[in-house]
Amino acid sequence: MKQKKISRRQLLGKMAALGLVLSQDPLGKVIQQGVPLPQNTDDPTKKLGVFPGKLGTRSSAEQLEKLPTFTSSRSPLQNFYGTITPSDLHFERHHGGVPVILPEKYELLIHGMVERPMKFTLTDLKRFPSVTRICFLECSGNFRSGKEEMTPQEICGLTSQSEWTGVMLSTLFREVGVKPKASWFLAEGSDAAVMTRSIPLEKGLDDAMIVYAQNGEAVRPEQGYPARLLLPGWEGNTSVKWLRRIEVADAPFMTREETSKYTETVKDGKVRQFSVVMDARSIITFPTYPVTVEKGWIEIRGIAWSGRGKITKVEVSVDAGRSWYPARLQEPVLDKAHTAFRFLWEWNGKETVIMSRAFDETGYRQPFYEELVAARESKGGYHFNPVTAWALKGDGRVFLDNNDFSGISWEK
Repeated sequence: MKQKKISRRQLLGKMAALGLVLSQDPLGKVIQQGVPLPQNTDDPTKKLGVFPGKLGTRSSAEQLEKLPTFTSSRSPLQNFYGTITPSDLHFERHHGGVPVILPEKYELLIHGMVERPMKFTLTDLKRFPSVTRICFLECSGNFRSGKEEMTPQEICGLTSQSEWTGVMLSTLFREVGVKPKASWFLAEGSDAAVMTRSIPLEKGLDDAMIVYAQNGEAVRPEQGYPARLLLPGWEGNTSVKWLRRIEVADAPFMTREETSKYTETVKDGKVRQFSVVMDARSIITFPTYPVTVEKGWIEIRGIAWSGRGKITKVEVSVDAGRSWYPARLQEPVLDKAHTAFRFLWEWNGKETVIMSRAFDETGYRQPFYEELVAARESKGGYHFNPVTAWALKGDGRVFLDNNDFSGISWEK
């Protein structure tokens, strides 16, 4: 029997009845898009779900957001599982907003003390052998305190971790031929602030990268699209975004960001300059404010990281620092990367204080707040990485233990 043809109008009607819409893209191709169905479904097996679309979405039950200010936005550390930060939740910190740069117009100039000054397009950069690595980025002003109703996101949410892909800067330096007497280079961005930092050539030849991809996709605009500098383990300000120029020289350039800013007061009225490596740090991300827990077994969880190499150990205290126990580190433990830790603990229901401290492969131990204040004669500042303590109340509520915090926020 000959099958009767179905018209496009009839097909649209049938698809609409099934909860679908057919539309056309600019190229005339038919696209199938999901139509939202009622959220409150007692039995999901009795109704059709949403059909495939162009982009995936989070469940409406998962309300993950960054915490923005005028100059930055903080990652919700307490909501993450594992150590990779979703690209749209990576912290932001910029000084002149996010510029719009078309990839076909992007150029990176490398000049100064080189044999062959050259310009590289984005296509040029992608022709070189690519390298992928996982590492964290952290703002050197990643410290807040002042009240007990603070989440990990508010305290130190200016750190995130991604899988980065790009070309080693050392490869480009070989291409242009760096002169023997060169020892520094200037990295300059394309943002409205024209961010510039002086970087020792040694770092550029070690593990510095020019990255154009993040977590399997192009670097997002907030993170430096089309390409940025990445200096693993160093303060985020040095990993200049929207990178447009590198000038090689035999001395630092003494830019605004390394003279009047991003310096630290230490003892005897002195100021420490070019303090760029991020020291070891850890923070418990569960249980923390505003969580309420019950008496019994609790898995204390958190992350630890160091700009000087691998985390070798994290210790947890459940009695306000009187005793310390080793936490279990999640493998693989990577160089200059967030490392997840866990500690299983049976809470007896009594009020206490829990905290963690990190150790890295240089032997460095994360300091207490009082130690930092004594060493620097300052109650806040850049590169402040104190042990963070959480007060667990008898009713199960958790608050930041602020007994020794000054209430100063450093995010300049």
